[in-house]
Amino acid sequence: MNSSYQILAMLSGTAIAIIFIVVFLLFGPTKIPEIVRSIVRARKEIKKATDEVENEIDNSEEDEMRKKVRRKIIEEEERAKIRAKIEEEERAKLASKNSSDDAAK
Repeated sequence: MNSSYQILAMLSGTAIAIIFIVVFLLFGPTKIPEIVRSIVRARKEIKKATDEVENEIDNSEEDEMRKKVRRKIIEEEERAKIRAKIEEEERAKLASKNSSDDAAK
């Protein structure tokens, strides 16, 4: 959009008037509103498609972030389970060692 405004800014008032006269002569007063409507529709559709693509990109990035967070949570849960299992085994070894020491006394 900015580039079209920049182009119009570079044109003088006379050049713009000549362009409008040529368009009017080529298409006539009945076709010009139809052409403008179709241009406006096309711009709206392009804007809509652009917004959809941007939303899709944002959603995919959010989904990727959620997946990473889920993976981290799962990894932490697995680590916690492994730690608990190791601690349980160590307690069992310590308990068996204490009971064997008590039996030896």
